[in-house]
Amino acid sequence: MTCACGHNHNHSPPPAPAGRTIPLERPLVSLTGRLICADTAQMLLALELLSDHVELSRAEPGNLRFDLAQAEDPLVWELAELYADEAAFQAHRARLRESRWGRESHGIARDFTRTEPLPRLRPEAAHDQAAIAALLTRSFGGEDEADLVAALRAAGDLALSLVAEAEGTIIGHVALSPLDAARPAFALAPLAVHPALHGRGIGEALVQAALEACRDHSIVVLGDPNYYARFGFAPAELDSPYAGPHLMALGPQLPAGSRIAHAPAFGAL
Repeated sequence: MTCACGHNHNHSPPPAPAGRTIPLERPLVSLTGRLICADTAQMLLALELLSDHVELSRAEPGNLRFDLAQAEDPLVWELAELYADEAAFQAHRARLRESRWGRESHGIARDFTRTEPLPRLRPEAAHDQAAIAALLTRSFGGEDEADLVAALRAAGDLALSLVAEAEGTIIGHVALSPLDAARPAFALAPLAVHPALHGRGIGEALVQAALEACRDHSIVVLGDPNYYARFGFAPAELDSPYAGPHLMALGPQLPAGSRIAHAPAFGAL
């Protein structure tokens, strides 16, 4: 990419960490296993009740995943659940006891395994795209950020797309895209963490990993100064449509007053 200074800076994708885990003070709770019906009558009861049970479980604030599918054996359902913490799991169990499924399904056998997985960081894969879009839509209360990431990806401007994943569930995401600037620079945006996991260190881990992957670039962000100052970001006096107290930069210094331009996809916001 040719920058504003006329030089052809190296904007090759930075190396992304893979497999690094994120320690959590309060662990996630994962449940995997099977529901096993004894006969056709129990199977028909499950068919009648499980649709509402799945919908209500997914609507719980602390639920991160609730997948339930009938196996090849029609008497068996395979289940995968993920909760933000023990309190969220216990809230699910309390709601379950008062539900029709909880009251009427006692005869259906359960074969579950409980674990406390740690989230891990890795680059996005092609099969993550729908889950990333869903996370962004949920996190920001609209589709603008999801559309932005999709447009950056389609244009080849998604220099780094890093996810936080737990048990196959995308719970966090950060993106870097190239900037036209006087020196090599990336824009950090958007950053998203599942609302049930705010304040747990997942956003910080994503930002730190992104910064470590591109130490030779300046990183520019438009965000809350109180949040980004912890990483070393400072207000930046740059010529940008986003100029102001929320425009901050970190890394090799961009000349004061110099022009920066985000990738074209940002123009649609």
